[in-house]
Amino acid sequence: MTNQQYDPITSNIIQNSIQAAADEMFAAFRHTAMSAIIYEVLDMGVGITDKNGELASSGAGIPAFAGLLDKSVFCILNKFNRPGDIRPGDIFITNDPYNGGVTHLNDVVLAMPIFHEGEIVAWSANMAHYNDVGGAVPGSMSNDATEIFQEGFILSAIKLFSEGEPIRSVFDILTSNCRMPDFLTGDLWAGIASLRVGENRILEICNKYGKDVFLHAIEEFLDYAEQVSLDAMRQLPNGVYRLEEEQDNGQIYKVTVEITDDEFIVDLTDNPDQDCGPFNSSRDGTLTICQLAFKGVTSADKMSNSGTFRPLKVKTRPGSVFDPVHPSAQGIYYELTVRLSDLIVRCLAEQLPERLPAGNFSSVCGTLFGGIHPDTGRPYVVIEPELGGWGGSARADGNSGQFCMMHGETYNCPAEVAEARYGVTVDYLSFHDEDGGAGKHRGGKGVRIDYRIRSDNAWMTISYTRSKFPPWPLEGGCEGSPNYILIVRSDGSTERHSVVSGLTLNTDDIMRIMTGTGAGWGNPLERDLKKLEADIKNGYVTLEQANRYYDYEKRVKQA
Repeated sequence: MTNQQYDPITSNIIQNSIQAAADEMFAAFRHTAMSAIIYEVLDMGVGITDKNGELASSGAGIPAFAGLLDKSVFCILNKFNRPGDIRPGDIFITNDPYNGGVTHLNDVVLAMPIFHEGEIVAWSANMAHYNDVGGAVPGSMSNDATEIFQEGFILSAIKLFSEGEPIRSVFDILTSNCRMPDFLTGDLWAGIASLRVGENRILEICNKYGKDVFLHAIEEFLDYAEQVSLDAMRQLPNGVYRLEEEQDNGQIYKVTVEITDDEFIVDLTDNPDQDCGPFNSSRDGTLTICQLAFKGVTSADKMSNSGTFRPLKVKTRPGSVFDPVHPSAQGIYYELTVRLSDLIVRCLAEQLPERLPAGNFSSVCGTLFGGIHPDTGRPYVVIEPELGGWGGSARADGNSGQFCMMHGETYNCPAEVAEARYGVTVDYLSFHDEDGGAGKHRGGKGVRIDYRIRSDNAWMTISYTRSKFPPWPLEGGCEGSPNYILIVRSDGSTERHSVVSGLTLNTDDIMRIMTGTGAGWGNPLERDLKKLEADIKNGYVTLEQANRYYDYEKRVKQA
């Protein structure tokens, strides 16, 4: 192959075609999935890797999921490393955070090698949250789990298809260990369809431009992404930055970030021992969330692939909450990782307040509830992340009603869908009026959602962080508000929770979800009066809050 055939225009076309393939994979998964957590919330990720497992492109959805796909393919390649172990038409499945490059057992990865002219040229892969994968409790997630075996069936990078044919015994094992086998089966086939879309598109590219040109274009794309990161790092001040922060459970999390011209080192070795429950994050999950924080601090508006993260180095200690050893439970890993991303950003925001925003509600606010649907008599299980407020920045107010950083391009489940698919009524959905987030640039608003239960013996499990320590401000702004759930019983009594497992709910009990408002940036007394007037008019700030935090009426008289 001559150098002339490796021209930059062709490479650019191939790179964009690979991205389009990932986008089409995402659309296929979304439009064929059976569970609302996938087709409405988009609790999923898709991607194309190179032949060695390096992520080349990814679709929308959860960026943390896309960031784990390469690690899953690495595990598959490491396990099936003999000639002939991997054949055209094979599809692999994994959900084991110790041997599969994933997070917790509900997050299932499907991966497929793409062969051209007898050689693997790429992999198509996806990852999604499956409603139930067995284990001790419906939904497979409990704050009470003490080992991973209690959290569901474990798939340590095994074959689901062999040379294009489904392995029926594996399907039977999965469905017989799931409380909702029809949903599991439907979502699996949707994921398989997504993989095949990616395979078809990559083969079209290879057939059009040639295998060698395709492989060269990916290699060039990875190298280019590395240079984008290095260029962005040179705009950051070199140095060593440290932060320690108390968490809601009383533990102290610590991070050290060292920035040089060519390395961004995150040191997490000085952190608590692994939790005896499910509040642990696998090494791969920890690495991925560090990649997200790195991307947000360096080149958030640019393209991303495995080359992007070559300058990043992450140090962990085996046996700690950010690198637990088998068989510790990991069902609530997401609150560990969202705490970590917030810790890294806060560490650097205090050094770069003009570049980074104040703290946000910074919790997935994963809400699990279920029971028997009063209309159909079928069991239902709901798992949904919640919307909250982001912090203000030097340039603007924080965004209201958005997901946390690790959830990316996901959506809340519409009230109409929730009422049709789940055994609940949505009584209320709005931004709330709790105090918090005042500043020259105020924090975005958190939300209130009221779910009314329609049958007896329903249940709820939650694990919200930032419930004791609200979002942190910058440059004289005010703290945000906390995350919690208020249970309003049918008799009018109330209970406040942030962490609870299997709480019994009965007919006409209300789950009132309250997510945090982001913190403010800058002195509230410096807020522009016209913006404040608009806040009052549009209901973002009450008149009483405007006077208490912003001296509104006093400033109007003086103007």
